[in-house]
Amino acid sequence: MSSSNSNPTSVLPIDPDSDDVRSAPLPADPASRAVKLEPFNKSEALSLGVELELQLVNTHDYDLAPYAEDMLRLMAQTPLPGSVVPEMTSSMIEISTDICHSAQDVITQLSPIREALIKNADKLNIAVVGGGTHAFQQWHERRIYDKPRFRELSELYGYLSKQFTIFGQHVHIGCPDADSALLMLHRMSRYIPHFIALSASSPFVQGQDTQFDSARLNSVFAFPLSGRAPFTTSWKEFEAYFERMTRTGVVRSMKDFYWDIRPKPEFGTIEIRVFDTPLTIERAAALAGYVQSLAAWFLQEQPFEPSEDDYLVYTYNRFQACRFGLDAVYVDPASGQHMPLRDHILMTMTQLEWHSEALNATQALGELRTSVEANRNDARWLREKQGKERLLAEVVRQASLRFRGAA
Repeated sequence: MSSSNSNPTSVLPIDPDSDDVRSAPLPADPASRAVKLEPFNKSEALSLGVELELQLVNTHDYDLAPYAEDMLRLMAQTPLPGSVVPEMTSSMIEISTDICHSAQDVITQLSPIREALIKNADKLNIAVVGGGTHAFQQWHERRIYDKPRFRELSELYGYLSKQFTIFGQHVHIGCPDADSALLMLHRMSRYIPHFIALSASSPFVQGQDTQFDSARLNSVFAFPLSGRAPFTTSWKEFEAYFERMTRTGVVRSMKDFYWDIRPKPEFGTIEIRVFDTPLTIERAAALAGYVQSLAAWFLQEQPFEPSEDDYLVYTYNRFQACRFGLDAVYVDPASGQHMPLRDHILMTMTQLEWHSEALNATQALGELRTSVEANRNDARWLREKQGKERLLAEVVRQASLRFRGAA
């Protein structure tokens, strides 16, 4: 589906995650544009939810294949936890869990979904693959999935919509109340480089090695209102910020924010959005266990008070992790100390040992620790395969086997 060249000035920004399509002209009076922020709902503290965006590829040359509609039709025939839904283009689908309480819960829910995906992909003679980007797909060949909000996005954002054929993992963590959610969001922001480096799986774009471990996030930055959330530490203050933003007409709901971490008041969670989709569901679950262990540390010990100055080095640390992965330099926002990101991750994991044990996440963090000590992430695996095979189609084929648990 080609994107329209019509002028979208009367269309408000729409997030790719949003079901809210709005094309009505804005009210002339800014005061009448104001929208009240919905209340922050109750959720169980430290509960988890995981979403994974996945690639559908053919089994001829392992390029992306427009089989989302067929896959969704087949998946609907099997009762499963969570949900399976379309994404921006027709070679993508998103799977998600129901509420989980541990990394093991995440695996328990994702495993039957993976089995159903593999079974149905075999029927269609396609394969399902993880990873933050497809290694060699051409964005102009993509088709926008036939859904009103995706068509609206195509008209509003033009070619960026098709370039948003990228694949991420989102982790929701339950918070006891709204103020605690904002404190957790800002504390968690110090660890965004950890999440990027541990999940990085997008070194190749359009057939080229980008020299980034996570090139996916460069595409996210092209969208408005991306990056970091504003520094507010009370829900009342955040409500005032939200009201000011809606008066501008740029924002109508929380779904219009593309932040790396954002509150989800309807769920009573914060949602971390910087992870590349890992190559396996096991690593996806381990990353969720790491988030949960950090959140427990924050809630139970309140190890530091976040401040606006934390964000002085935020974009630099984020870039370092995207570019160099586990080899990045990490600048401690409190002390200004420069240290290898790998060392900061290992130090943090040691601090979390008691909490991870209480959450039954010891195995999850142990698996992550082992990979950090070996200086390995999915980006490294993909590069090693390409170095050996010299053929990106074969790399994607082997990645599809890895998603199946066969490699």
